[in-house]
Amino acid sequence: MSPGNLTHRAAGLGKVAVLMGGHSAEREISLMSGRGVLQALRSRGVDAHAFDPAGQPLCRLKEQGFSRCFIALHGRYGEDGTVQGALELLRIPYTGAGVLASSIAIDKVMTKRVWLAEGLATPQHVALRRGEVDPARLRELPEALGLPLIVKPVREGSSLGLTLVHKPEELQAAVAAAAARDTDVMCEQYVAGDEVTCAVIGSGAAARTLPVIHIVVHGGDYDYQNKYFTDAAEYRVPCDLPAVEVAAVQALSLQAYRVLGCRGWGRVDIMIDGATRKPWLLEINTSPGMTGHSLVPTAARAAGLAYEDLCVQLLADAALDYPPGEEQP
Repeated sequence: MSPGNLTHRAAGLGKVAVLMGGHSAEREISLMSGRGVLQALRSRGVDAHAFDPAGQPLCRLKEQGFSRCFIALHGRYGEDGTVQGALELLRIPYTGAGVLASSIAIDKVMTKRVWLAEGLATPQHVALRRGEVDPARLRELPEALGLPLIVKPVREGSSLGLTLVHKPEELQAAVAAAAARDTDVMCEQYVAGDEVTCAVIGSGAAARTLPVIHIVVHGGDYDYQNKYFTDAAEYRVPCDLPAVEVAAVQALSLQAYRVLGCRGWGRVDIMIDGATRKPWLLEINTSPGMTGHSLVPTAARAAGLAYEDLCVQLLADAALDYPPGEEQP
């Protein structure tokens, strides 16, 4: 859709709530995303308003006459199917994945189970529950997954609680750090190579990928701080990797997105093995960041789609799992 058509369509989108902030550990980033989206929508003539679920109940959305929602919430209580379920009950269309896809995608272990069932490549993993981890179990992990390995919370984003473990004696502290953020912890085989990410927009057969971004971090890890608050990460787009590898990443990203039943938009994170050049799925984000450092807006700009028009397009595609007219009698 051209920018002119998007601007024309913006006028018919009604009163819009940009959901931001919320209760998750990613509240700070969500506020940054939400403010950017709010300004972008208003610049295109959308009647958009900030709405923080941490400050007022979602039922106020109906009372205040909102006709659709742009979800700029990240992590739990926003990207996990909970808010999506509430909006289904309120009958207010929203951006991004529906209830089921959101609740699966936030859970890294469940996501892997779906991908593996569909024959998609994702690194080996071991799931642990808080309070059920004994020293003997930890000693088995290096043999099962190799070293180094990754330890992270199952339902957390932005690399919060993530540790790259190089030595067996580091495992206990790494698991404890992840368990402090979630009842479930995932230990994952580490894939050394090139980190890339691929945004997907649209639904079903109409879903398409945006340009692949090669993430290169200078002098550190791609952690929470470097994702949002420094310039240590370099985002190479157009991607500087071979065209055949870029095509493989895009094809795998589309498969990963579709088999989970995602819609609207999402971002798939992938590692390309440095030795075999095989792409491995890491995770998928169904409410990606929209800050100045965020990757989806960067990919959209590389495709010729301005940040403001991307926001309008995503909002125009807001939907419900059960659209009006499908209610049971």
